[in-house]
Amino acid sequence: MRRIPRSSLPFALLTALAVTAVGGCDWGGGGGGRDTTAPAAPRGLTVEAGSATTVHVMWNQATDDTGVTGYEVYRDAEKVKAVPGRKHMVDIVGLRPSTTYAFTVRARDAEGNVSPDSRKLTVRTPEAAAADREAPTRPARLRGEAAGSRSAMLTWGRSTDDRRVASYEIYQGGSKVHSVGGGQTATLVTGLRPGAEYTFSVKARDAADNFSPASREVRLTTAAGKDSGRGTAPTGFRAATRRADGAYYIDLTWAPPRTGGAVAEYQIQLDGRTATSLVFGGTAPRDKAEHSFYIGKKSGERHRVRIRPKLPDGTWGGYSPTRTVTTG
Repeated sequence: MRRIPRSSLPFALLTALAVTAVGGCDWGGGGGGRDTTAPAAPRGLTVEAGSATTVHVMWNQATDDTGVTGYEVYRDAEKVKAVPGRKHMVDIVGLRPSTTYAFTVRARDAEGNVSPDSRKLTVRTPEAAAADREAPTRPARLRGEAAGSRSAMLTWGRSTDDRRVASYEIYQGGSKVHSVGGGQTATLVTGLRPGAEYTFSVKARDAADNFSPASREVRLTTAAGKDSGRGTAPTGFRAATRRADGAYYIDLTWAPPRTGGAVAEYQIQLDGRTATSLVFGGTAPRDKAEHSFYIGKKSGERHRVRIRPKLPDGTWGGYSPTRTVTTG
């Protein structure tokens, strides 16, 4: 859904309510029937070209009544990778330069039940760099800070290359945990544990798959306890009502969270339930965002509203503070 400023559509048309599938019961007499319930489709899919021949695919953990045991990654309609259930990312290699690919992911449980496809995302690999054997320079000035108890913000200096830097690879200890485009020099790493110490480093990669030396390591400790994701929540969130053409609207303003990139999607919660997803078309705002939507024609109605962002790795960030508004 593209952003429609100050929409005049009825609020009911903007509402996307989750529909819960009704699971069957085993009435066959022993209670030990075969599991026939498929996992939910993986959400939060992201894809990023790592070089002219590789793509980095990430997704969120899928849910299942008995547990997900593996994931299947599809390039266009072809299955190209199977990974165990504990992993939520993979590098797809052996691709063609300057080519557009579409990726989806499915979850599988122990009984072989397979989920529906995740959403489909396309990515285009960059041009090949012929006879390029020169690696990018080492990323400099890596810095890191905890963003609450479950995420960390990393920033680094831009690398140089005789052609260009295609991507930056982020490592936690010796394991790759994320990849961002070559034009980005900051990222938010999520899925961390509260009160835990982490070590991160970054490598630059060019289109010919030459890797730079690793940056210096940075060590940080996440905050202890629960913080409800406030380190990844929008800040300065404000809500107000206005009346126009005999109807009431709710106007929202906020500052996007720091993620290293633009945040293009938000989820709006109204009166305790998800109302809609807001997707900014074109260039997403980085410093100040705003949105307005129709709420009804009655005066004196109280509403509670809050929002949360979709982070660059496909996970949902923390909710903003809740604001209460009254029409009229």
